[in-house]
Amino acid sequence: MRFEHDHYLKMWALTDPVLNGDYLLLDEAQDTNSVVEQIVLAQQERSQIVMVGDSAQAIYGWRGARDVMADFDARHLTLTRSFRFGPDLADEANRWLTISKAPIQLTGSADISTSVGPQLGHPDAVLCRTNIGAVSEILNLLKEGVLPALVGGGASLRGLAQAAHDLIQGRRTHHPELVLFTTWAALRDYAEHDPAGSDLQPFANLVDEHGPEAILLAVGRLVPEDHAQVTVSTVHKAKGREWARVRIAPDFTPPPDTDDIDASGRPIPRAIDEAEARLAYVAVTRARRHLDPSGLAWVSQHPDNPK
Repeated sequence: MRFEHDHYLKMWALTDPVLNGDYLLLDEAQDTNSVVEQIVLAQQERSQIVMVGDSAQAIYGWRGARDVMADFDARHLTLTRSFRFGPDLADEANRWLTISKAPIQLTGSADISTSVGPQLGHPDAVLCRTNIGAVSEILNLLKEGVLPALVGGGASLRGLAQAAHDLIQGRRTHHPELVLFTTWAALRDYAEHDPAGSDLQPFANLVDEHGPEAILLAVGRLVPEDHAQVTVSTVHKAKGREWARVRIAPDFTPPPDTDDIDASGRPIPRAIDEAEARLAYVAVTRARRHLDPSGLAWVSQHPDNPK
């Protein structure tokens, strides 16, 4: 049984902790789990509570987080001007705010010049939707002779690649995500034919294309961020970060098509999920000077794109 951060946080919460102070500030309040919410609200009689967050950046609902600002009884103040980027990038951000049905629109700072378009040369950071997308970017950068860093380090990727190597060699693995599979063929069959295994399909394809040894070698060649030419990150780990030049990776795939067709006989795509729109909003707002939104270019042809 793995003992992780959530476990000792819950154990501490069960002691009914008292936080002595005049003020208690809860940052990133739009992604608060119920245990932290309980700890914070229990201090209301002894401290003034201040919650800070952006409801449009709520991207951790998949692990039980919720926007506690929504029903917090307090005075609400709204900041809609960005001091990170200029008007052109604000327009791109507002596209995703509209799709996610956010109640606000952003204004960029007129004295900041931020361009939006294809990137010439390497960016400072590449933001990916998935860990597998991040591995693909790392492999491509190394092939080009570029030194990459990975936000959060490569330990989790190393564990997955080693687990795949063990399965391919006919050995069981103790990796928590792959422990149920006895062979690599069993994992491939599950990923290809069971709807519940679709999340493993990109990983299986990556391993089959490059081999686990290549992934392990790539992870071993990662450098610290302050020595990297390009930093690679998933959007979740890029939360709160910023870089001068950012490129959006191509693993932000559009929604699948429905069975319906339009007047031209083309399939009608499904609506863009609001959670995915919020993730895209977080991604595009990490840039200060230039954003290459190539990985999200499909949105301009999607029916949900604001006209």
